[in-house]
Amino acid sequence: MKHIILGTAGHVDHGKTSLIKALTGTDTDRLKEEKERGITIELGFASLSLPCGLQLGIVDVPGHERFIKNMVSGASGIDLVMLVIAADEGVMPQTKEHLQICSLLGIKRGLVVISKIDMVDEEWLGLVKEDVGNFLVGSFLEGVPIVPVSAVRGDGLADLMRILDKLSLEIEEETDAGVFRLPVDRVFTMKGFGTVITGTLMSGTIDLGETVEILPSGASSKIRGIQVHNQAVDHAEAGQRTAINFQGLEREAINRGDVVVRPGTLTPSQSLDVCFEYLSGFERKLKNRAQVRFHYGTSEIMARLIPMDREEVVSGETVFAQLILDEPATMMAGDRFVIRSYSPVTTIGGGVIIDPHPPKHKRFKAEILEEFSVLLEGDEISKAAVIMNRTGLSGITLHELIVRTGMTRNQLRKILDRMFSDRQAVLLDKDEVRAVSHVPYGVLLERFLRELGQYHRKNPLREGLPREELRMSLALGGNQKVFAMALRDLEKQEKIVVDRENVRLTEHRVDLGVGREEMRNEIEALYLRAGLTPPTVREVLERYPGEKTRVDEVLSVLLREGTLVRVSEDLHFYRGAIAKLREDYKKLLIADGQANPASFKGLTGLSRKFIIPLMEYFDMSKLTIRSGDVRILREKG
Repeated sequence: MKHIILGTAGHVDHGKTSLIKALTGTDTDRLKEEKERGITIELGFASLSLPCGLQLGIVDVPGHERFIKNMVSGASGIDLVMLVIAADEGVMPQTKEHLQICSLLGIKRGLVVISKIDMVDEEWLGLVKEDVGNFLVGSFLEGVPIVPVSAVRGDGLADLMRILDKLSLEIEEETDAGVFRLPVDRVFTMKGFGTVITGTLMSGTIDLGETVEILPSGASSKIRGIQVHNQAVDHAEAGQRTAINFQGLEREAINRGDVVVRPGTLTPSQSLDVCFEYLSGFERKLKNRAQVRFHYGTSEIMARLIPMDREEVVSGETVFAQLILDEPATMMAGDRFVIRSYSPVTTIGGGVIIDPHPPKHKRFKAEILEEFSVLLEGDEISKAAVIMNRTGLSGITLHELIVRTGMTRNQLRKILDRMFSDRQAVLLDKDEVRAVSHVPYGVLLERFLRELGQYHRKNPLREGLPREELRMSLALGGNQKVFAMALRDLEKQEKIVVDRENVRLTEHRVDLGVGREEMRNEIEALYLRAGLTPPTVREVLERYPGEKTRVDEVLSVLLREGTLVRVSEDLHFYRGAIAKLREDYKKLLIADGQANPASFKGLTGLSRKFIIPLMEYFDMSKLTIRSGDVRILREKG
């Protein structure tokens, strides 16, 4: 069923509360001070059953200029506004300010009620109607029904009910992003129940028994009870006036302006990218970092306004800006806000949030302004691409994209599938649907190849760069998944070779240089001729006096290539000689069942200088295992 919230607006003492009581029978002034002073101070709530069968939730807002911030809280979440103008006074200062606030909050539908017609004659009423019509020109209420009523006599109430019925049927149910959010506008305790909050359910749904989180504090509690229009229910949906009773949550743990969410779905932010409209009619210019009052949902927070492309904002201008909040707030892309001046306090503008979790920007940058423009007016894929680029190699989950674009889960699934197909993004984690934009990922692949190239140039004698050393040089921190994905992709493209723990460019070959290449050939030939009686490393060095570094480099290359086999620190053997000895030794072990230094000497004719290191080498290489004074074959066959 469609859920509609009707909000009142208008100057103080223009009869909003009396009108609601006449329509619904509910007196929304519940405070003692409100009764004594005869004005609405806090938000009031009522419900109205329409002839069409729809239930209309009504928010009665205060009209006095001292309580404008309460009015802004009430106006958030309104689908339909009823601007009330008293016939005996006409358009007044708060009439104008309330209309501006409703416009800034994106309210698009409404009607006008001229109240207290019992206090004027027909001629005066005609003049007021004409004046109101002129006042509404250029606003979102231009051309809407204007209904004269008297809450005292009941005049016009039937017409008002009929028009509300018609307008409610015309309102189309909007699709929200599906993320449960309930901004808190009242907190109180009830004997026998505990802490209760009320608010207009902004988006998503909630069920009895669920655990919820209170932001920005992070407190959590289980839902003990839900009421909609004073009726106990098990389920509440977006657009409904909702009361929630918490289990075991102290009154002090939650405040007006807080937002109730599902745990882990939203994160408070103190930095916002916005499109800000500075209303016309103000002489004062807003300079960079001007202090302002930020009104969002049911909260008021001090903030600094930072225009992206100018040093000051002139009245009547619409600009891209970043808002830096004094306290964290919980928002999503597409949410509307109102800005009031620091002093004197008056409504000066407002706008829309285009990224609730932006990075810090450098001002006067064309590429940053282009990002703002895309996030405000671009197509869905372009918006998603900008946000993904901003998250870099960390990537972004599907849920985080919902929060930072305001789009639905189904919309974004289709967008991501298309981006994956067009190679505009890569899937980093299938389980949490975490994606990385092709832009930072492409830069990573280029850096990957560049790092390897630089390493090969500096270390021409090394086969490759150790994998962990490469990851550290790319400064990826703990982002193992994107590193592993880059390895796989570059290997598939045959641009790199991953050899155990080393990585190298496909075209890389060890380059010894002319002098070293000649030495390499000589040393390799030396070991080949020596067979099972090779020279020690010290003896090789003695053949090349003064060239220890070059000899060490050549031996290193021969060992890495597998041309030589290290048996001990000082003894290397040619691979062919070791391979043949291994086979002969295995046959001996199979035939005799065991071997000792004497039988090994009988097999090879070698001296103890070579026998002991070789037998220990075959132990370490898992051909044999020592049992007392003899060796036996580790595995037969």
